[in-house]
Amino acid sequence: MSAAAEALADNAATFTPTGDAVIDCDLKRVFYGDFLAVRNSHVPIEKGKITGFIGPSGCGKSTVLRSLNRMNDLIPSFRFEGHVKYHGQDVYGKRVDPVIVRRYIGMVFQQPNPFAMSIYDNVAFGLRLNRVKGNLDERVQRALERAALWKEVKDKLNKSGLSLSGGQQQRLCIARAIATEPDVLLMDEPCSALDPIATRQVEELMLELKARYTVALVTHNMQQAMRVADTTAFFGVDISQGGRTGYLVEMGATRQIFEDPQQELTRQYVAGEFS
Repeated sequence: MSAAAEALADNAATFTPTGDAVIDCDLKRVFYGDFLAVRNSHVPIEKGKITGFIGPSGCGKSTVLRSLNRMNDLIPSFRFEGHVKYHGQDVYGKRVDPVIVRRYIGMVFQQPNPFAMSIYDNVAFGLRLNRVKGNLDERVQRALERAALWKEVKDKLNKSGLSLSGGQQQRLCIARAIATEPDVLLMDEPCSALDPIATRQVEELMLELKARYTVALVTHNMQQAMRVADTTAFFGVDISQGGRTGYLVEMGATRQIFEDPQQELTRQYVAGEFS
């Protein structure tokens, strides 16, 4: 049995990937200062699939996602126990450069956050930062095409990225994230600030992107998880010690999680009995 299929301890779930686990994430304990944010959560991210993270507010979904490419390192009080193995290498190893990690495990945030620079320079930013070789114009165009934005902006590449609509700005941020050709794309509630039309465009884009990238998605929208995720991980909140500590309750194929959950807490959540 692979490491990604091992059982978890203390109210955690067992999940056996059907394909290759690009990331084998085993979070024993994650702290912000003295606050235990997440415990005992083993979350494999499968190649070429969209893995959705769902659960109530405060359950640690975003903490888990940001642990995958060491974005939480930017928070001084953050402390991590466990491992995140990317193709077998622990990204928290002492000699591992988190900047390099983030090149291969890219990130798209909740709020569209284009830089105050041109559309072109937004997409080229990571390429220049990482000294990526090759024709810059071609790489920028390819990223914008893959983000389904090229046709809308090809004649105004020198205009500010901030001049775009909210949905276009989010697709610009996706183009910026994939310009460096990452292997994995992390998306932290990428549609929460968008209207329904822009949300549909981004969801359609996600389904296209998984042909090239492995995607991990945090969403507060269960319908969105049902529409786009191949696998879903449900996180709950443990309040037995007086705080709010997130943990993995159940993980499985999305249809199984929503139609035949194995844990009572999962059933109650997907039935809308609490949020």
